[in-house]
Amino acid sequence: MIHSMTLFLCGDVMTGRGIDQVLPHASNPVIFEPYMKSAQGYVELAEKATGAFPRPVEFAYIWGDALGELARVAPAARIINLETAITQSDEHLDKGINYRMNPANIPCIEAAGINCCCLANNHVLDWGYQGLLDTVDHLNRVHIKHAGAGHRVEEAQDPAILDVAMEARVIVFSLGDQTSGIPSGWAATREKPGVDLLTGLTPEAVLRIAERVKRVKRTGDVVVASLHWGGNWDFSISCEHRDFAHWLVDQAGVDLVYGHSSHHVKGIEVYRKKLILYGCGDFLDDYEGIGGYEEFRNDLGLMYFASIDPATGVLLSLRMTPTQIRHFRVCRASGSDARWLKDVMNREGRPLGTSVELAPDERLTLRF
Repeated sequence: MIHSMTLFLCGDVMTGRGIDQVLPHASNPVIFEPYMKSAQGYVELAEKATGAFPRPVEFAYIWGDALGELARVAPAARIINLETAITQSDEHLDKGINYRMNPANIPCIEAAGINCCCLANNHVLDWGYQGLLDTVDHLNRVHIKHAGAGHRVEEAQDPAILDVAMEARVIVFSLGDQTSGIPSGWAATREKPGVDLLTGLTPEAVLRIAERVKRVKRTGDVVVASLHWGGNWDFSISCEHRDFAHWLVDQAGVDLVYGHSSHHVKGIEVYRKKLILYGCGDFLDDYEGIGGYEEFRNDLGLMYFASIDPATGVLLSLRMTPTQIRHFRVCRASGSDARWLKDVMNREGRPLGTSVELAPDERLTLRF
């Protein structure tokens, strides 16, 4: 039995819309949003804000400095929340946002060696049920595991099972909550496709999750619960979210809570030696040049490298690499931005019993 496995997690990855437009195989740019009718408009906003960049870009371009960090750490599993439909469907839903990536651009996900895409979020159905089905099918074709959405509820609820060592696996459940903007009608049923949508952050929901975990978890497995929950702009963490995360650890056999939806990083908790990420921010998006909420610095993110004892699920260490989105790619954050992230993580972590230290190489380490 191995004594430590390292997992890579990050904030939301949104390879559709503007980013899709600069990749080698751009989709039809027409979108149906109140303030933008062409995805090319997001490219123009970004270039107006930070200068022109050549396009089309190579598939690996969007990951930028993250590729070197991934090679340096060599995590056993690489898990992301993918917030886009991989489709050529024109069956858009009238929800105000349209994230779509051309299936021919799927090598951009492969370029980072992603093992698992969490799909229970508020963008996977932007282009209708066909868009969701295409997303699942295209990920299957390139052998990237996924969880949280499917043709029927049984498939949507199936976890992704990642074999990382002879006697160790990572089990990923992907769940969505309506507070993140997922419409209630997106829930998968026995009759229609959809996402694995929680009916509420309740003790009853935890018991149902516990039953699902019990069916698959065995010795040496690390169980990750990916949760798309809460609003986009708020550092505070509700009592409801804390209670639910604690219940998942106490009652459902979850070893790591991977929360996202907020467009900025949030405080971190270690509860009974298990890691809880309440909000991981945005890791890759096309918001560059969009004004508003500057105080939250949604251009800054973190690469989370969590080392866990697979025998117990106990967190051994959490190291984080500060990043910034610039020119539609992930860059290492500057020294001043790394210090800003350190201060924010210390401020928000204090009520949760955690702090971070900034090393001379401008990477962060969690203290708990």
